[in-house]
Amino acid sequence: MGKAQKYVLLGDATYPLQDWILKPYQEDEKLTQRQLRFNYRLKRAHSVIENAFLRLKARWQILLKCDDCSLELLPTLVLACCILHNICEAHDNPFNEEWLEGTEPTELPKPCQPAPAAMEDGRAEQVRELMCQYFENCGES
Repeated sequence: MGKAQKYVLLGDATYPLQDWILKPYQEDEKLTQRQLRFNYRLKRAHSVIENAFLRLKARWQILLKCDDCSLELLPTLVLACCILHNICEAHDNPFNEEWLEGTEPTELPKPCQPAPAAMEDGRAEQVRELMCQYFENCGES
């Protein structure tokens, strides 16, 4: 894209647009085809993330009941599960589809109200526009 970019998190419309939070364009009748494509691809990327978390929770079901451990231990527990999960995935350790039976996809926590426009970062629109341009020029069809 001609400009170095740092990592971004994917958010939905309720999050403020920041240079580190990529969110879709607001859905209305004024969106261009390019912006609609961007929103579609962002949604597809989000579903990949949801699937990864679903597999993580299915393989390490202790994550389904983390409410019985101390808050101090929780970040280490989650990190350990992520590392072990990535090792299993990297070494093609079989994933048992039956593990998914006890694991329902859950909505990730989100803000209840859309963020006020004052929280949005003006520079972030440039990042979103660059990503939109990338999806247009280099993304899949």
